[in-house]
Amino acid sequence: MQPRNMSMSGVVDLAAVKAAQEAKAKAEQARAEAARQGGGTGGVSPADLVIDVDEAGFERDVLQRSAEVPVVIDFWAEWCQPCKQLSPVLERLAVEYDGRFLLAKIDVDANQMLMQQFGVQGIPAVFAVVAGQALPLFQGAAGEEQIRQTLDQLVQVAEQRFGLTGLTVDPEAEPGERAEAVAEPSAGPYDALLEAAVQALDAGDFGGAVRAYQNVLADDPGNTEAKLGLAQAELLHRVQGMDPQRVRTEAAEKPGDAAAQIAAADLDLVGGHVEDAFGRLIDTVARTAGDERDAARLRLVELFEVVGPDDPRVTAARRALARALF
Repeated sequence: MQPRNMSMSGVVDLAAVKAAQEAKAKAEQARAEAARQGGGTGGVSPADLVIDVDEAGFERDVLQRSAEVPVVIDFWAEWCQPCKQLSPVLERLAVEYDGRFLLAKIDVDANQMLMQQFGVQGIPAVFAVVAGQALPLFQGAAGEEQIRQTLDQLVQVAEQRFGLTGLTVDPEAEPGERAEAVAEPSAGPYDALLEAAVQALDAGDFGGAVRAYQNVLADDPGNTEAKLGLAQAELLHRVQGMDPQRVRTEAAEKPGDAAAQIAAADLDLVGGHVEDAFGRLIDTVARTAGDERDAARLRLVELFEVVGPDDPRVTAARRALARALF
């Protein structure tokens, strides 16, 4: 139940890798099954887009649901006057956004443990959970324009980085009515291999995860989940035995050494310093030549795969790489 990684900074850790893969797989399977069913069944009622959550149901109603849809959490209390201004706006927007996020309302007086775990210092406070990853959105009675901008960014990140397109809303559905076929999609041809890869990642067997993803790609070279998983598993495998202090010292002492900069860039990315990793390798491309330059360029392209081609930091780094090369 403990919230993890309270930011969208792109930290590549084991929990985030596993959550992203599971969320993408589940969302893709749900969309495929919904399309097979005709796309018009199994929707939730608009009333189901706003739910009350307590400590007992947090795992089920927030963490598990966040693999299907971004869950926005509204921490409130009956005595809180700003909460009475903010909560109705959030509830109205939850319906207006038509299933692109789910609003979970948590009464802090009745759920002190959740308040402490999220580090809430005052209310109203609004957080989100995406694919099991928690992040703060804003605190206080924000204006509707600011709220919309924040929600738009949340929805975009959830879709681009985790494949979460939200819930299908059926205005005629009864509250609480869910389609079992969408909740439990049928297994695909590579599910066993992909699950083996996720289990290997969870156990810290990054080499085993690399082999499992390679097995999928040998038969299905275009499998997007396997390509993303392989890039992440290879990165984690590379840094597993590194001595971070030695790697960073060597990189600082040898700015023109491509191998030293490549190793440091891997550590940068695993630590969530995405722009630092990209900038380090772009600088290396600019100051080296021949095989060293090619090695830095190829590693940069591999790190683009880890972060994702739609990430704006990747787009900016591609432009900077082009300038360094030409």
